[in-house]
Amino acid sequence: MTVVTLGVHIVDVLARPVESIPQGQDTHLLEQIRITAAGAAAGTAVDLAAIGLPVASMGVVGDDELGDFLVMIMRRRGVDISGIVRRPGEQTAASILPIRPDGGRPSFHVPGANLGLATADLDKDRVLGASVLHLGGMDVTWGLHDPAFFALLDEARAGGTVVTMDLLSNMPDLVAGARSFLPHVDHVLPNEEQALMLTGAGDVEEAAGALLATGPSGAVITLGGEGSLVATAGGRIRIPALDVPVVDTTGCGDAYCAGYIAGLLGGRDAVGAARLGTALAARVAGGLGSDAGLAGLDPATL
Repeated sequence: MTVVTLGVHIVDVLARPVESIPQGQDTHLLEQIRITAAGAAAGTAVDLAAIGLPVASMGVVGDDELGDFLVMIMRRRGVDISGIVRRPGEQTAASILPIRPDGGRPSFHVPGANLGLATADLDKDRVLGASVLHLGGMDVTWGLHDPAFFALLDEARAGGTVVTMDLLSNMPDLVAGARSFLPHVDHVLPNEEQALMLTGAGDVEEAAGALLATGPSGAVITLGGEGSLVATAGGRIRIPALDVPVVDTTGCGDAYCAGYIAGLLGGRDAVGAARLGTALAARVAGGLGSDAGLAGLDPATL
């Protein structure tokens, strides 16, 4: 049962702990620096591969050194990267993340080639053959705001593919643009801020109901340290976050999505899938980078 992640691919450069930016030419010594494959598609793909699920990823990266690194590290982690398009003359998306001692993660970001991903870049047969198709970052992949892509999603769902969706940004204009995808997905997994922007609701309970009303059968709103809210036609339930020492919150949402997808593939309902997502997010929060703590983990034990 193959998962296809489709959307945003980013190279993250992370450093911790960063208490301040040095003045002038000063240097601060740190404990750790890492470079990782990240983004709502690439990060989720790497996490799925880490827990043993077959996964292919689709997106666009530049034909540059950052792109070389990204496809190399994804291949090394076990992701099928044959669906990733290299775009000559464009920069691969990248972020620099100075991680605060409390795990907070301000960022410096270049969107890069992600903005140009289009329906024509996709392998239609692979999309239609996926057990789960995960859309990562549809708010910033403007080329997929396309009736032809919506028709492809509907065709995939009619053939038995489960479509899940996560967002990337917290920019109101971008998040609002992702509303057009909601009638074409089965499970949507925004964070609290994104859910409120998507729906215009005053609180997460109202937002969950509004999301379900647009078409998905499951709406999961992640709430950071407060856990998550899972909403289906059967009701609402809050899943508490696990109490773990937080090193870095980068990639926790991607790990949550990977766990949720693994749960669905393992036969769990939305609540059970959300519990597995919570467990994976907690693992990632305990290390640096979007894939921290997941290598060799058996989701059946969680």
